[in-house]
Amino acid sequence: MSIIRDPALWESGERKIQWVKQNMPLLRSIEADFLKEKPFAGLKIALSIHLEAKTAYLCKVLAAGGAEMYITGSNPLSTQDDVAAGLVHSGLNVFAWHGATPEEYHAHLTEVISIGPNIIIDDGGDLVNMIHTEYPELIPNVIGGCEETTTGIIRLIAMNKAGKLKFPMALVNNADCKHLFDNRYGTGQSVWDGINRTTNLIVAGKYVVVAGYGWCGKGVAMRAKGLGAKVIVTEIDPIKAMEAVMDGFTVMKMEEAAKIGDFFVTVTGCKDVITENSFLNMKDGAILCNAGHFDCEVSVAWLKANSTEQWEARNNIQGYKLANGNSVYVIGEGRLVNLAAGDGHPAEIMDMSFAIQALTAAYLAKNRNNLTENLIQVPREVDIEVAERKLRFWGIEIDKLSPEQEEYLNSWQAE
Repeated sequence: MSIIRDPALWESGERKIQWVKQNMPLLRSIEADFLKEKPFAGLKIALSIHLEAKTAYLCKVLAAGGAEMYITGSNPLSTQDDVAAGLVHSGLNVFAWHGATPEEYHAHLTEVISIGPNIIIDDGGDLVNMIHTEYPELIPNVIGGCEETTTGIIRLIAMNKAGKLKFPMALVNNADCKHLFDNRYGTGQSVWDGINRTTNLIVAGKYVVVAGYGWCGKGVAMRAKGLGAKVIVTEIDPIKAMEAVMDGFTVMKMEEAAKIGDFFVTVTGCKDVITENSFLNMKDGAILCNAGHFDCEVSVAWLKANSTEQWEARNNIQGYKLANGNSVYVIGEGRLVNLAAGDGHPAEIMDMSFAIQALTAAYLAKNRNNLTENLIQVPREVDIEVAERKLRFWGIEIDKLSPEQEEYLNSWQAE
């Protein structure tokens, strides 16, 4: 039995799902294949990804492949109650609602794991962590799983290094058709969608501080530049810092950037990126948000404990008055801004990411008896298949090597 906020919202949710389906041709083609092939027949899939329309369509595609789906969200503020209702109306099992307390969120994860999944599709590592720490007796049921995010992969690598990871996990975020597009173009657009719709303020001419210059940070900085901002990048990696400089951005330490910035966006995957010293150096009216997976990059806990006044400045924006008299503002409680204050990545971007998810999950099911490593890179043929399908849907043809060219290249590689 599902646990959702209001089943009566299903029609609104179904409209959203149908809209993204219309704009996700890759997943539509995979759904057609899955209906014929049934790669997940007899299998239970536990899924924890931001529960909005694009994720919902992925769930329906997996169900078309024969999976018995058990679904929850990966962030309390990104779940959309009407989408959850739409999935339940379609016969899928959902345990999630918007604004869940930490206790409710944990209970929803528990409902999904306790069914004894055969495949886990995770976003950040909460399901994998839970089955290892709270339900180890269910581990023998697990064929393997897929991890969607950089943060989740970091957790998996740490678990595996410590000898604690007990089943294979495919590192979906490492696939080229995921991180090169989702992390850069998806995050770049959706972060500014969330900021702009929530603040209704202009970006042009202002200083934007982007903390972290990985693929997500590159996308956020690129889009800020396109909106007319003066972009500052903070980094701990000297190579990424050089890359930011050569991409045309100013690079400095956070303690100096704090004095200048109008908007701050953290995209590091680490904690305590913006803390007391930075807050106290900021302009009156500085706006902060986080685009990393967990809500620990902007130290909201310090603001709550040390501000002299707190108020809701605008829907989904919290104001904090500091002891020095200045006020700073945090969007979406410091949670993932593109989902806590928006609808996440565009459908066309998630079409590629979720195509990778679906095909990799099918790969795990098909090769269940031949998986020998716990950390699995997405097979290159899956990446290539997604890229080739995407190009076909765009109506684009590319060149191919002639037999003579292949022989020439192979001769060099052999040497």
